[in-house]
Amino acid sequence: MNFSFLYFDRINLYRLILYLIFEIMNKIEHIGIAVSDLKKGITLYESLLQTSCYKIETVESEQVDTAFFQTGESKIELVASKNADGVIAKYIEKRGEGIHHIAFDVDDIYAEMERLKNLGFTLLQETPKRGADNKLICFVHPKSTGGVLIELCMNIPE
Repeated sequence: MNFSFLYFDRINLYRLILYLIFEIMNKIEHIGIAVSDLKKGITLYESLLQTSCYKIETVESEQVDTAFFQTGESKIELVASKNADGVIAKYIEKRGEGIHHIAFDVDDIYAEMERLKNLGFTLLQETPKRGADNKLICFVHPKSTGGVLIELCMNIPE
């Protein structure tokens, strides 16, 4: 089925997300939040979630610093740009701080990328790349997902 012809209003977007969660993807792996100041973001979310940041990591390929929180099975990733012309800095300049992406855990990122391409979704990478938290990642363009940046992520086998 090719989804590229569909107009995604809010209801269809929610249906798509539920389909991805319950039919294809294992779970929501994390929600990515763009912040302009990682230290301030960490302080805010430690207070809000009543838990400590468990990992701070730089992802050179994306030119970002990340901080992770976990509460129950849910994870939050704060993402801050390392430079003023980085993707996250541009995102914040255009849209402000806030939710940047929803990441889904998958068993086989290569198969999921192929499946989504065959369905007409636009991927931002041809091959997965190394992301934060020991993951291989690939982003799905928000123009093909009703305005939501979707990240596929798979644990890197040890």
